[in-house]
Amino acid sequence: MNPVELIPVEGLPEVRPGDDLGELIADRSTLQSDDIVVVAQKVVSKSEGRIVHIDDVKAGDEAIRIAPRLIAKPDPRMVQVVLDESVRVLRSDRVLITETRHGYVCANAGVDHSNVGRGILTLLPVDPDASASRLCARLRELTRADIGVIVSDTFGRPWRLGIVNVALGVAGAPGLIDLRGTSDDLGEPLHATVIAVADEIAAAAGLVMRKTARTPAVVVRGLSISGAGRGRDLIRPPSEDLFR
Repeated sequence: MNPVELIPVEGLPEVRPGDDLGELIADRSTLQSDDIVVVAQKVVSKSEGRIVHIDDVKAGDEAIRIAPRLIAKPDPRMVQVVLDESVRVLRSDRVLITETRHGYVCANAGVDHSNVGRGILTLLPVDPDASASRLCARLRELTRADIGVIVSDTFGRPWRLGIVNVALGVAGAPGLIDLRGTSDDLGEPLHATVIAVADEIAAAAGLVMRKTARTPAVVVRGLSISGAGRGRDLIRPPSEDLFR
């Protein structure tokens, strides 16, 4: 098995709405077929104009009620943006955990204010799989390499401390690898093993991205895996959610 390389795409400028993110990445990397490019959601959202100026937001009664109960004591206007991006509030005491329109259950509906400038919030892409698909097509056009793309973000996890990079959007790569029906090393059949390979790739790339490294894109090389997965494949259906 070949070693896996994590290659940072360095020197990316501050991304702004309308920027050609594919061109920015292609100009600063040398992509090969079978590479997977993991791109932080934040720069994807910036390029797509998924930003909100907090001065343009008016907090409603629910946001004003929730804000003082949270550990960070956020501006009620930020809470309002989170509520606007949510379809369901799961917890609003100490932390604000919601379900987004995409089906993600996460803190603050993925709304973020770090590394974007004072008074500006970034929102998750409207359709992360579509974002990954567009970026993948653009990178293939520019590089003539058969690559895949994962749009990632950092999420917390129930029952475990800390955040980890996970896949939101996937294109040109598998989201899941289903090993059910195959055998383990001892020849015993596997009945329940489904690998969240896109999350594993995103988490590995997160070691290079880091929160303060300003490296929002990483080339993962050496995996030699193929598939046509989607980020939405990784979302557990409500009917299978034992804790809902």
